[in-house]
Amino acid sequence: MKINGKHEHTIWLDTENPGLIHVFDQRYLPHSIRIFNISTTDDAVYAIREMVVRGAPLIGVTAAYGMYLGCREALDRHDPTEYLAMVGEKLKGTRPTAVNLVWAINEVMDAIAIAEAWSEKISLALKRAHEIKEEDISTCQRIGLYGVELIKQITSRKEGAVNILTHCNAGWLATVDWGTALSPVYHAQKEGIEIHVWVDETRPRNQGASLTTFELVEQGIPHTLITDNTGGHLMQQGMVDIVIVGTDRTARNGDVANKIGTYLKALAAHDNNVPFYVALPSSSLDVSIKNGVQDIPIEERDADEVKYVRGLDGAESKSVLISPKETQALNYGFDVTPAKYVTGLITERGICEASEEGIKILFPEKFD
Repeated sequence: MKINGKHEHTIWLDTENPGLIHVFDQRYLPHSIRIFNISTTDDAVYAIREMVVRGAPLIGVTAAYGMYLGCREALDRHDPTEYLAMVGEKLKGTRPTAVNLVWAINEVMDAIAIAEAWSEKISLALKRAHEIKEEDISTCQRIGLYGVELIKQITSRKEGAVNILTHCNAGWLATVDWGTALSPVYHAQKEGIEIHVWVDETRPRNQGASLTTFELVEQGIPHTLITDNTGGHLMQQGMVDIVIVGTDRTARNGDVANKIGTYLKALAAHDNNVPFYVALPSSSLDVSIKNGVQDIPIEERDADEVKYVRGLDGAESKSVLISPKETQALNYGFDVTPAKYVTGLITERGICEASEEGIKILFPEKFD
């Protein structure tokens, strides 16, 4: 998608240095556009853990390039195999809820298993990382092509803009390009459909307020920022036509883990007969988990993310304490929406019911 009118990807290999990966540092958006350089596996671990990059698909792609860097580093170690296994475990421990992370690491490990020489393993790791990146772009584009059909259906029965509510950031900044939940929005814009997006601020890190709004401004899409608790009221008043969110992990029964607060949006949508869709690449499916509500691991993050708010003070970015310093805070990063509240899953192969039966129709190989 675009930054300052120029088409960009969120992650790319340096054109002159094969040991250097570049990403946009999302911690500074929307007020400052900065590049973060990843030249070591420790850099990759830091980038994922500290949310320099975030969003399940982008986390997976970053981890794949991290494993490539791990192969390069392993070449100089006494036991390269043991070292690379350690790198994989360090990367896996950064963000436990996003299943794409483990998936991408395993994909690279499988790709290099056929090689004996480490020089060949390095080449195969880079090749697979590039493939995962390109697959993500293609997948997200197809998600948008299927999802835009839902928006078209709404335009056929109402006048004026289609009002879409989203939570957190599941746009191109959470992937490599296009995004998941926002991909149907971008395709609707391409087709000239009148749209308007309600953007949840998404406390505590405010990815909606900082990242989703940034994307929509850059793309020229009408939108309105709202507090997280406003969505229910808007639905009651008939001001939301459809809710589309992303996911970091979806269980085989259709339960969906997404940014904390998603469950409450699903409840409000259900109570007001507003369709609630989840957009996801198949790499976010985890069929090893039978019951998402019970078994999807939920990341608990630093309490200071709740107690402090970061923003722009003049030309300087600052963190401001909003509670008594002594107050304890609890910071779950995600919640799980039961499948019964999900109207459907928008995937790269089509739209299906949020259930084992529905998922199996589109992705039978996942259940082999």
